[in-house]
Amino acid sequence: MSPENPDEVPVNVLSDAKEPESSEETKSLTVEELENLLGLERQKVSDCQDKIKQVLADYQNLSKKTQSDIEKGVNSKIDGFMLEFLNIYDDFIRAKEAYSQKKIDTSGLDGILKNMNSFLSKNNVTAIEALGEIFDPNYHEAISITADSDLDENTITKEIRKGYISQNRVIRPTLVEISKKG
Repeated sequence: MSPENPDEVPVNVLSDAKEPESSEETKSLTVEELENLLGLERQKVSDCQDKIKQVLADYQNLSKKTQSDIEKGVNSKIDGFMLEFLNIYDDFIRAKEAYSQKKIDTSGLDGILKNMNSFLSKNNVTAIEALGEIFDPNYHEAISITADSDLDENTITKEIRKGYISQNRVIRPTLVEISKKG
């Protein structure tokens, strides 16, 4: 450390090649020996550049993986929250239908459902339309089969529970009944 700068850290640069000690020793080296020394130093620089490139690539890969892991973790938590919310949403829909069948005023539930629909829309949660569609295991979960010769094979004949998509991911598949040729 120098007395002028107490934060300075001493650094000793080590080299495998023997460095000339005086100008007389430099004069005694031939051009061929100097070219060999230069070649060795260039190889060391090239090796260091390769190592730096590898470390940079490793860092970029780690950064991308970390970002992906964070996104997956956040999406997993959001999906879990949305699934719980959708269960409550389904309960409200069933309550409204039950009250409507008994001719009870459902205007209060209608307002709550409107707010819930707005919440789902703001969070890019959309229902999976299934009725009449061809069964797709990525979006639907078949829990019963009905024989119907008038319909194409694997046509969805009944929607038992609504499914939902969020951010292009299925957070809950639609429970369906499908047709089989009979």
